[in-house]
Amino acid sequence: MSKKPAAPRQAPAIKAGLHPRNAHLHRYDFALLIAASPELASFVARNAYGDESIDFADPAAVKALNRALLIQYYGVRDWDIPPGYLCPPIPGRADYLHYLADLLADSVDGKLQTGPDIRVLDIGCGANLIYPLIGQAVYGWQFVGSEVDADALANAGRILAANPAAQAAISLRLQRQPELFFRELVHAGECFDLSMCNPPFHASLEQASAGSQRKWRNLGKQQAAGQQPVLNFGGHGGELWCEGGEEAFICRMIAESASMPTCCVWFTSLVSKAGSLPAIYRALQAAGATASHTIDMAQGQKQSRIVAWSFFTPSQQNAWRKMRQGR
Repeated sequence: MSKKPAAPRQAPAIKAGLHPRNAHLHRYDFALLIAASPELASFVARNAYGDESIDFADPAAVKALNRALLIQYYGVRDWDIPPGYLCPPIPGRADYLHYLADLLADSVDGKLQTGPDIRVLDIGCGANLIYPLIGQAVYGWQFVGSEVDADALANAGRILAANPAAQAAISLRLQRQPELFFRELVHAGECFDLSMCNPPFHASLEQASAGSQRKWRNLGKQQAAGQQPVLNFGGHGGELWCEGGEEAFICRMIAESASMPTCCVWFTSLVSKAGSLPAIYRALQAAGATASHTIDMAQGQKQSRIVAWSFFTPSQQNAWRKMRQGR
């Protein structure tokens, strides 16, 4: 009796919206990730659809998944964050970097700009240091990570100490003036190809708490009456909210960037809410930006975007382009 042929293996499902160069386009391969980081195994189980997954409402599970992803795809070891600090969703964070790479490439005949000649300023690198770690691993860029939180910066330093390759390409600076972005931080005559920022989303602690409760309900979880939900991705204080929310934060950043127009070729920021855009566009016009772009991003049903702006004149842009073309 002839053997029944095995069913062909289905191609892994592609996650909607992610950048085509994103290493996390497909569903997580948990066997691969557990081989990279065995601690993840205790958090993996079959979900209601019969697929292997983790409980994304469990902060410990999310942190274990991040550790495995960072080891497997970016060669980052001994990654950890203190309790309560932001534990970033890695696929979306990687997308920001891939779209910034496209922004640079569009200015240089479509050629991706890789290697240590590209310098990036990460405003608010956090205790997790995620953007510099991924950007250095994927594109070989050099980063300066800035922070107003000394404890967060100390943890970022501990991550670097455990990863010599990253340590050689990433430096950290404490911003001692919390209301500033570039002044008192960028050195005289220093110029970055890019700046990037993931600003606080909410306008108040109350708004942040309400957002956490909505997220908790969306994950199908309930908490006891009066109990605050545990944030699966963490975050506290300045990581989650600031006066005026992201709209005010980014508008202040734009105003300050106009006072130091040559410290970055492209200033950029994530913008979570489409409703923030009109005020941001007005701020860019008032600041006299010579160029600006809005880059749409998506991860599943979550919509986001990057706003990028520059004060470089056409002649300065041409000089930068020729320098990059000659690499």
